[in-house]
Amino acid sequence: MRTRKRPPSHPGGILKRQYIEPLELTVTGLAQSLGVSRKTLSKIVNERGSVTADMALRLGRAFETSPEMWMNLQRSYDLWHASKESNGWKSVSPVAA
Repeated sequence: MRTRKRPPSHPGGILKRQYIEPLELTVTGLAQSLGVSRKTLSKIVNERGSVTADMALRLGRAFETSPEMWMNLQRSYDLWHASKESNGWKSVSPVAA
């Protein structure tokens, strides 16, 4: 596993800095465009919620990006934090095939 000292950016932070702010969007307006509640989008933008597969599809369509990009951002964020916050996985031995 590749070690990284600095945590990856949360996809919500990227959404905020790279899309919402430059395009001068509001969370309420974008939530309406995406067909989700303002609360759902706000959680993601404020880095308290995760990008789900459904949200990745919506964001991909809205910003003409791939849903995989959003899922990969979330996956990288989740794996980095899991590797730092949990030690249980370190005691697992490889299983011989």
